[in-house]
Amino acid sequence: MRQTGLMYLLVIVLAGFSQGYIRSSLIVPEDALATSINIVGAEGLFRLGLVLDLIAFLLDAIISIWLYRLFRPYGETLALTAMVLRLLAHPAIGSLNLLNHYLALQAALVPDFLAGFDANQLQSMSLLFMEAHRIGYLIAGVFFGLHCLLLGLLLHRSPLPGLLGTLMILAGIGYEMESFGDFLFPGNEEWLALVVGVTAVLGEVSLTGYFLKKGLFTNKLKVDEVK
Repeated sequence: MRQTGLMYLLVIVLAGFSQGYIRSSLIVPEDALATSINIVGAEGLFRLGLVLDLIAFLLDAIISIWLYRLFRPYGETLALTAMVLRLLAHPAIGSLNLLNHYLALQAALVPDFLAGFDANQLQSMSLLFMEAHRIGYLIAGVFFGLHCLLLGLLLHRSPLPGLLGTLMILAGIGYEMESFGDFLFPGNEEWLALVVGVTAVLGEVSLTGYFLKKGLFTNKLKVDEVK
Protein backbone atom coordinates (compact mmCIF):
# COMPACT_ATOMS: atom_id res chain seq x y z
CA MET A 1 0.00 0.00 0.00
CA ARG A 2 1.76 3.09 -1.27
CA GLN A 3 -0.21 5.37 1.07
CA THR A 4 1.36 3.62 4.05
CA GLY A 5 4.82 4.06 2.58
CA LEU A 6 4.19 7.73 1.84
CA MET A 7 2.96 8.40 5.38
CA TYR A 8 5.91 6.51 6.84
CA LEU A 9 8.27 8.60 4.72
CA LEU A 10 6.66 11.81 5.98
CA VAL A 11 7.03 10.64 9.58
CA ILE A 12 10.72 9.86 9.04
CA VAL A 13 11.38 13.25 7.42
CA LEU A 14 9.37 15.37 9.87
CA ALA A 15 10.51 13.66 13.08
CA GLY A 16 14.06 13.31 11.77
CA PHE A 17 14.30 17.03 11.01
CA SER A 18 12.81 17.99 14.37
CA GLN A 19 15.03 15.70 16.45
CA GLY A 20 18.07 15.35 14.22
CA TYR A 21 18.47 19.00 13.25
CA ILE A 22 16.37 21.42 15.30
CA ARG A 23 16.86 20.06 18.82
CA SER A 24 20.35 18.67 18.25
CA SER A 25 21.56 22.05 16.94
CA LEU A 26 19.96 24.12 19.71
CA ILE A 27 20.41 21.99 22.83
CA VAL A 28 23.86 22.07 24.41
CA PRO A 29 24.16 19.26 27.00
CA GLU A 30 25.19 20.46 30.46
CA ASP A 31 25.21 24.12 29.35
CA ALA A 32 21.99 25.76 30.47
CA LEU A 33 23.03 29.28 29.44
CA ALA A 34 23.96 28.33 25.87
CA THR A 35 20.82 26.24 25.51
CA SER A 36 18.56 29.08 26.64
CA ILE A 37 20.30 31.57 24.35
CA ASN A 38 19.93 29.21 21.41
CA ILE A 39 16.24 28.58 22.09
CA VAL A 40 15.41 32.27 22.44
CA GLY A 41 17.49 33.18 19.40
CA ALA A 42 15.71 30.57 17.26
CA GLU A 43 12.27 30.65 18.87
CA GLY A 44 10.43 30.15 15.59
CA LEU A 45 12.58 27.16 14.67
CA PHE A 46 12.11 25.66 18.12
CA ARG A 47 8.34 26.05 17.85
CA LEU A 48 8.46 24.47 14.39
CA GLY A 49 10.16 21.44 15.89
CA LEU A 50 7.22 20.90 18.23
CA VAL A 51 4.68 21.25 15.41
CA LEU A 52 6.58 18.90 13.11
CA ASP A 53 6.73 16.27 15.84
CA LEU A 54 3.04 16.64 16.54
CA ILE A 55 2.19 16.15 12.86
CA ALA A 56 4.48 13.12 12.70
CA PHE A 57 2.80 11.55 15.73
CA LEU A 58 -0.63 12.14 14.21
CA LEU A 59 0.47 10.41 11.00
CA ASP A 60 1.95 7.59 13.08
CA ALA A 61 -1.47 6.94 14.63
CA ILE A 62 -2.88 6.45 11.13
CA ILE A 63 0.06 4.23 10.15
CA SER A 64 -0.57 2.06 13.21
CA ILE A 65 -4.10 1.29 12.05
CA TRP A 66 -3.11 0.75 8.42
CA LEU A 67 -0.32 -1.66 9.39
CA TYR A 68 -2.80 -3.60 11.50
CA ARG A 69 -5.17 -3.96 8.55
CA LEU A 70 -2.34 -5.04 6.26
CA PHE A 71 -0.87 -7.71 8.53
CA ARG A 72 -4.00 -8.91 10.32
CA PRO A 73 -4.28 -11.99 8.03
CA TYR A 74 -0.90 -13.20 9.32
CA GLY A 75 -1.72 -13.11 13.04
CA GLU A 76 -4.59 -10.99 14.28
CA THR A 77 -3.53 -10.94 17.94
CA LEU A 78 0.08 -10.21 16.98
CA ALA A 79 -0.98 -7.43 14.61
CA LEU A 80 -3.33 -5.92 17.20
CA THR A 81 -0.63 -5.96 19.88
CA ALA A 82 1.83 -4.32 17.48
CA MET A 83 -0.73 -1.62 16.67
CA VAL A 84 -1.42 -0.84 20.33
CA LEU A 85 2.30 -0.61 21.12
CA ARG A 86 2.87 1.81 18.26
CA LEU A 87 -0.12 3.93 19.32
CA LEU A 88 1.26 4.08 22.85
CA ALA A 89 4.80 4.92 21.74
CA HIS A 90 4.50 8.12 19.74
CA PRO A 91 0.85 9.18 19.40
CA ALA A 92 0.40 8.83 23.19
CA ILE A 93 3.72 9.04 25.07
CA GLY A 94 5.52 11.06 22.40
CA SER A 95 2.72 13.62 22.12
CA LEU A 96 2.51 14.13 25.89
CA ASN A 97 6.29 14.40 25.98
CA LEU A 98 6.05 17.50 23.78
CA LEU A 99 4.87 19.32 26.90
CA ASN A 100 8.50 19.21 28.06
CA HIS A 101 9.59 20.76 24.75
CA TYR A 102 7.06 23.57 25.21
CA LEU A 103 7.91 24.17 28.87
CA ALA A 104 11.60 24.45 27.98
CA LEU A 105 10.66 27.27 25.60
CA GLN A 106 8.53 28.99 28.23
CA ALA A 107 11.34 28.89 30.80
CA ALA A 108 13.82 30.30 28.27
CA LEU A 109 11.50 33.18 27.30
CA VAL A 110 11.10 34.25 30.97
CA PRO A 111 7.35 34.96 30.96
CA ASP A 112 5.79 37.15 33.65
CA PHE A 113 4.31 34.20 35.53
CA LEU A 114 7.85 32.92 36.17
CA ALA A 115 9.09 36.25 37.51
CA GLY A 116 9.75 34.62 40.89
CA PHE A 117 12.74 32.75 39.45
CA ASP A 118 16.07 34.37 38.63
CA ALA A 119 17.81 34.02 35.25
CA ASN A 120 20.10 31.16 36.28
CA GLN A 121 17.20 29.16 37.69
CA LEU A 122 15.13 29.61 34.53
CA GLN A 123 18.04 28.59 32.32
CA SER A 124 18.59 25.48 34.38
CA MET A 125 14.87 24.78 34.30
CA SER A 126 14.83 25.04 30.50
CA LEU A 127 17.65 22.55 30.15
CA LEU A 128 15.96 20.27 32.71
CA PHE A 129 12.79 20.19 30.62
CA MET A 130 14.81 19.27 27.53
CA GLU A 131 16.49 16.47 29.46
CA ALA A 132 13.04 15.29 30.53
CA HIS A 133 12.03 15.40 26.86
CA ARG A 134 15.00 13.17 25.98
CA ILE A 135 14.01 10.70 28.67
CA GLY A 136 10.44 10.75 27.39
CA TYR A 137 11.73 9.75 23.97
CA LEU A 138 13.58 6.81 25.54
CA ILE A 139 10.42 5.65 27.33
CA ALA A 140 8.48 5.84 24.07
CA GLY A 141 11.31 3.92 22.44
CA VAL A 142 10.68 0.92 24.70
CA PHE A 143 7.15 0.60 23.32
CA PHE A 144 8.18 1.36 19.75
CA GLY A 145 11.04 -1.13 19.88
CA LEU A 146 8.69 -3.92 20.89
CA HIS A 147 6.34 -2.84 18.08
CA CYS A 148 9.22 -3.20 15.61
CA LEU A 149 10.00 -6.68 16.93
CA LEU A 150 6.41 -7.84 16.48
CA LEU A 151 6.16 -6.18 13.07
CA GLY A 152 9.30 -8.06 12.08
CA LEU A 153 7.65 -11.35 13.04
CA LEU A 154 4.57 -10.42 11.02
CA LEU A 155 6.75 -9.60 8.03
CA HIS A 156 8.32 -13.05 8.25
CA ARG A 157 4.84 -14.61 8.20
CA SER A 158 3.78 -12.55 5.19
CA PRO A 159 4.80 -13.01 1.53
CA LEU A 160 7.13 -10.01 1.76
CA PRO A 161 10.92 -10.58 1.68
CA GLY A 162 12.12 -12.08 4.94
CA LEU A 163 15.03 -9.64 4.98
CA LEU A 164 12.59 -6.83 5.78
CA GLY A 165 11.39 -8.75 8.83
CA THR A 166 14.95 -9.36 9.99
CA LEU A 167 15.85 -5.69 9.60
CA MET A 168 12.78 -4.61 11.57
CA ILE A 169 13.65 -7.05 14.35
CA LEU A 170 17.16 -5.55 14.46
CA ALA A 171 15.61 -2.08 14.61
CA GLY A 172 13.49 -3.19 17.56
CA ILE A 173 16.55 -4.55 19.34
CA GLY A 174 18.33 -1.24 18.67
CA TYR A 175 15.53 0.78 20.26
CA GLU A 176 15.46 -1.46 23.32
CA MET A 177 19.25 -1.31 23.66
CA GLU A 178 19.24 2.49 23.62
CA SER A 179 16.37 2.91 26.07
CA PHE A 180 17.40 0.34 28.65
CA GLY A 181 21.10 1.00 28.06
CA ASP A 182 20.78 4.72 28.81
CA PHE A 183 18.79 3.98 31.96
CA LEU A 184 20.98 1.18 33.28
CA PHE A 185 24.44 2.13 31.98
CA PRO A 186 24.79 5.93 31.81
CA GLY A 187 27.80 7.18 29.90
CA ASN A 188 27.14 5.01 26.85
CA GLU A 189 24.59 7.30 25.22
CA GLU A 190 26.65 8.13 22.13
CA TRP A 191 27.34 4.64 20.85
CA LEU A 192 23.87 3.44 21.80
CA ALA A 193 22.38 6.32 19.78
CA LEU A 194 24.58 5.23 16.87
CA VAL A 195 23.30 1.66 17.17
CA VAL A 196 19.65 2.68 17.09
CA GLY A 197 20.35 5.16 14.30
CA VAL A 198 21.86 2.52 12.03
CA THR A 199 19.36 -0.23 12.81
CA ALA A 200 16.36 2.10 12.51
CA VAL A 201 17.53 3.38 9.14
CA LEU A 202 18.11 -0.13 7.86
CA GLY A 203 14.76 -1.41 9.10
CA GLU A 204 12.29 1.45 8.81
CA VAL A 205 13.70 3.11 5.70
CA SER A 206 13.96 -0.24 3.91
CA LEU A 207 10.35 -1.08 4.75
CA THR A 208 9.19 2.40 3.71
CA GLY A 209 11.06 2.13 0.43
CA TYR A 210 9.56 -1.28 -0.25
CA PHE A 211 6.04 -0.01 0.40
CA LEU A 212 6.59 2.93 -1.93
CA LYS A 213 8.13 0.85 -4.69
CA LYS A 214 5.84 -2.13 -4.69
CA GLY A 215 2.57 -1.16 -3.04
CA LEU A 216 0.32 -3.59 -1.22
CA PHE A 217 -3.24 -4.75 -1.66
CA THR A 218 -5.48 -4.17 1.36
CA ASN A 219 -6.97 -7.63 1.62
CA LYS A 220 -3.91 -9.66 0.63
CA LEU A 221 -0.25 -8.78 0.84
CA LYS A 222 0.26 -9.43 -2.86
CA VAL A 223 3.11 -7.52 -4.36
CA ASP A 224 2.41 -5.56 -7.56
CA GLU A 225 4.57 -6.44 -10.52
CA VAL A 226 7.28 -3.94 -11.25
CA LYS A 227 6.63 -2.40 -14.65
